[in-house]
Amino acid sequence: MTDLASKKCVPCEGGVPPLTPTQAKVLAEKLDSGWSIAKDFKSLHRALKFNDFYRTMSFVNAVAHIANTEDHHPDMAIGYNYCRITYTTHSIGGLSANDFICAAKIDRL
Repeated sequence: MTDLASKKCVPCEGGVPPLTPTQAKVLAEKLDSGWSIAKDFKSLHRALKFNDFYRTMSFVNAVAHIANTEDHHPDMAIGYNYCRITYTTHSIGGLSANDFICAAKIDRL
């Protein structure tokens, strides 16, 4: 596990710059290799596969719990045996530490 997973998200209402590409790359190195940063460095993505719908929805519910606890919510695309997660900090138009903190917490699942 990374130290990111033990951190808490901080409220972000804008007024701060998004992470630079270098900062985002450093944080991404602390995550599971399944995560990828978009080419424009504005979002963080991961696609996961599951054996069946029940396991998919169990995972999605666990992600929802993390999102509500951290008050930082991803976009998710969900199907029978897959879940695609996208994190971005909308208020700053790019990535923040919060995106990586939540991704690290998801890695624990």
